[in-house]
Amino acid sequence: MSFLIRVVLPDRPGALGAVASALGHAGGDILSVDIVERSGGQATDDLVVELPSDKLADSLVTAAASVPGVRVESIRPYAGVIDPFRELELLEKLAISTDDAPSVLADGVCRLFRSGWALVLQAPEVEGGPSRVIARSSAAPEIDTLPTPWWPPTPSRALDADEDWAPSAWTNLGTELAVVPLGTKAILVGRPALRWLASEIIRLSHLASIGATVLYPNHPS
Repeated sequence: MSFLIRVVLPDRPGALGAVASALGHAGGDILSVDIVERSGGQATDDLVVELPSDKLADSLVTAAASVPGVRVESIRPYAGVIDPFRELELLEKLAISTDDAPSVLADGVCRLFRSGWALVLQAPEVEGGPSRVIARSSAAPEIDTLPTPWWPPTPSRALDADEDWAPSAWTNLGTELAVVPLGTKAILVGRPALRWLASEIIRLSHLASIGATVLYPNHPS
């Protein structure tokens, strides 16, 4: 079983190594490490850790938190594929895609940001009206329209799934939402129990901005 663990640790030499050693002593095998954010003397890292079936996820939390100054922000099962898939590879794939390019972008966003799903939304026809779903990732909710009282998607930001416009299932699953503009459209991304950091939203926004020039080169950005 693999788990995605987000840890906040002191931004100093040896801190990540100490966490890795603690997880190893608990039986965990680290498959990947992503440095998500560094600021204020702290670093936020996402670690994908494989754990033997006879071990409990709580043992990983206890092990990581045993390192002085380390806080475990979240842990959840992770079934994603670990590979070197990065932004440039996604943009290259978009450039050779045709009618399915928006869905390719949605799937790519999910892989890059370890998200559960992504929707590409058309701008609502009238202010305060519903937005039409024009593309979705492979595991996205099967909905055709979505209320978007928060429109426009600028500035890029996290959204509250507890508000009335969001389906109740998103709240029940602890879904953390982020929205960024995609030209005149938007990408809405949801992932369970893993809050969006400002640095991630900035990265997602830059990716969407470049993606929009590939997908809609003849339309205003």
